[in-house]
Amino acid sequence: MKTYMANPVTVERKWYVVDAANMPLGRLASQVADILTGKNKTIYTPHVDTGDFVVVINSDKVVLTGKKLEQKKMRWHTGYIGGLKEVDYGTLMAKNSDKAVWKAVKGMLPKTSLGRKQITRLHVYKDAEHKQQAQNPEVVTLKGAIE
Repeated sequence: MKTYMANPVTVERKWYVVDAANMPLGRLASQVADILTGKNKTIYTPHVDTGDFVVVINSDKVVLTGKKLEQKKMRWHTGYIGGLKEVDYGTLMAKNSDKAVWKAVKGMLPKTSLGRKQITRLHVYKDAEHKQQAQNPEVVTLKGAIE
């Protein structure tokens, strides 16, 4: 019996819409990362990009559990001396909730050229409106929403 290996030429990509309302940030990010890498498909091959396109809507309604809004911080360095910047997730979710979702998904993708290619297929929007209606995306319901 031969093992099937996907070929980059034969991969068919679909478009999916994910509603992020009432979803914890980590659960949303891990399930979206699985779709972007292609782990939800039967033809998944680790060294071939078999993932699909994902449109995440309602990123303003993403939930952070516990005290993460006050205690968790996003840090980055500007590259200059003393250039360590940080912002708490309460401020980040109020101003740039789409950036918080994007960073969470990016952190769950491979840290290789394959992961950098996969993150380009993620589109995050703050509200229910998105620009990808022409692609006729399928609506996906993810597990783990907080009621």
